[in-house]
Amino acid sequence: MRLSDFWRLMDDEFGERYSRTLARDLVVDQLGDRTASEALSAGLDPKAVWEAVCRAQDVPRDRWLGRDVKPR
Repeated sequence: MRLSDFWRLMDDEFGERYSRTLARDLVVDQLGDRTASEALSAGLDPKAVWEAVCRAQDVPRDRWLGRDVKPR
């Protein structure tokens, strides 16, 4: 997963403003007690970070792939 995909999924699920706050402030144990932003900066795979955020926020698994987006 690309970093841009991670942010698209975050924005779609949590909203553009809250997704940035969540990534900056939510400490996730599955990320080694780091925030999503810290984990991404440390080089963790964006997909692993996304899935850890989903688990921590109880996002239903059927929404982990994001919404359907029509190709341009």
